[in-house]
Amino acid sequence: MTDTIDDVTFDQMRQLVGLVDYDETKDPFPVKAMDAVVFVAGNATQTAWFYQHAFGMTLVAYSGPETGMRDHKSFVLKAGSARFVINGGVAPDSPLHDHHRKHGDGVVDLALEVADVDQCIAHARAQGATVLEEPHDVADEFGTVRMAAIAAYGETRHTLIDRSRYSGPYLPGYVEKAGRPRKRLFQAVDHCVGNVELGKMDYWVEFYNRVMGFVNMAEFVGDDIATDYSALMSKVVSNGNHRVKFPLNEPAIAKRKSQIDEYLEFYDGAGCQHIALATNDIIGTVTAMREAGVEFLDTPDSYYDDPALRARIGEVRVPIEELKRHRILVDRDEDGYLLQIFTAPIGDRPTVFYELIERHGSLGFGKGNFKALFEAIEREQERRGNL
Repeated sequence: MTDTIDDVTFDQMRQLVGLVDYDETKDPFPVKAMDAVVFVAGNATQTAWFYQHAFGMTLVAYSGPETGMRDHKSFVLKAGSARFVINGGVAPDSPLHDHHRKHGDGVVDLALEVADVDQCIAHARAQGATVLEEPHDVADEFGTVRMAAIAAYGETRHTLIDRSRYSGPYLPGYVEKAGRPRKRLFQAVDHCVGNVELGKMDYWVEFYNRVMGFVNMAEFVGDDIATDYSALMSKVVSNGNHRVKFPLNEPAIAKRKSQIDEYLEFYDGAGCQHIALATNDIIGTVTAMREAGVEFLDTPDSYYDDPALRARIGEVRVPIEELKRHRILVDRDEDGYLLQIFTAPIGDRPTVFYELIERHGSLGFGKGNFKALFEAIEREQERRGNL
């Protein structure tokens, strides 16, 4: 398993982040990469411990009462280029408690690294976006960070960050926190999936097109994402260099509640449903996470025993029998193939979960696995009494 980002070849990184040729100077909203996935948790201290021990992330920075932040604690964790920030309220009147009371543990901010904060905000405002924070500088002995924020679906926001003049561990106000180095289990955030209300998917796709210059990558409708009981529709938008990919889902009318309906009910609105983590050793990653207690969705033997699967997939790095033993899904498209698996919800509410994905040329999202995946989710929904 890869332990350092230096061990990953450039071609592998192209697969991990979907790097393509693109002219940043012609982009009205030039997003460079994901900066951080920011969470609100009921207990940030224990959640940060969980991500270190179960997901192999390393604690790198901290802010809290000990550093002058009286309202909340904030833990910054990294794995390769992936950065998670876990926030939890400390003061009884912290607004984070109100957010958590409504939504439970979840993503509050999909922060983006941008080349020019002021240019992005000016374009977003001209295109009708809601500006939550005007461009401003924050500084300390490590330099200056330029920041702003715009509103997205639900109570999700995109903080825009230019850290080109900053060398600190995260942001001003944070101190370096040298956590115990972990065996890296993934290298990057591959994509972040948002669930929105019925009839709102096209609205938010158009928002990302118009406001942020994102392009449409894929569309899944009708029988693409349907079982005998539930259905959903999905479209995928991406920034110019394809390092940032946001699938957007909405429920579709069906006999029973879909996973999107369940999420919207228990999260109490639109939000980020799951985060896909790119790994170059999915077998090793799944093994380590299972040993740490992470639960994954099960896939029946019939999925792997189907001759049609073997004919469609052809030769892949991991033998089908090995994939079957670990319950990992496989899909192939015109560009290559991918391996993927999904965790069960990681919190008390049936909302946020994770995907592990290992790409070998494929830039898709496992369309051939949708039916098997959603049937697995339906089995869990039925166990919870929410189908």
